[in-house]
Amino acid sequence: MKNLLPARLRASLTAVGAPVVACGLALAGLSAWTTHGNAGRPPRIAVTQGHAFLRLGTTPETAAFFTITNTGGSADRLLSVTSPRAAAPPALSQHRMTPSGAYRRPVATATVPAGESLTTAPAGIDVTVRPNSDWQEGEHIPFTLRFEHAKPVTVLATVVRPGHNTA
Repeated sequence: MKNLLPARLRASLTAVGAPVVACGLALAGLSAWTTHGNAGRPPRIAVTQGHAFLRLGTTPETAAFFTITNTGGSADRLLSVTSPRAAAPPALSQHRMTPSGAYRRPVATATVPAGESLTTAPAGIDVTVRPNSDWQEGEHIPFTLRFEHAKPVTVLATVVRPGHNTA
């Protein structure tokens, strides 16, 4: 069978075809994403399971922990944490274990991905806080978490002894 298209026209159509197919597939994917309600949805943040460790001995600082859930359609970032019961502004930090012990490294922000949760923990990201008085076991301490996009969330953290099962 004789080819009806000249070679130059066939080459041009082949070169244009790949980008057109790629754009079509991208448009179909974005259409499906939008149809399922995911496009343009802001983060929706909830904070639960707050607890703070009881300060022991002469250590001036302790740590607070939270489960942060984002049921929205886009990621958000935890920027800061405040508490009226802190002597200094609480700080986001990450604890690392080394052969010589644990150390704390300041963290500027913590990402909360869309549709996922971030659970702060002693061996990961937490909130380092210096209480402005002696907290008592079972006491509820208010903390306000501030995010890049979502409104601030205030939650009560229950004071527990380090090592207490908080799950």
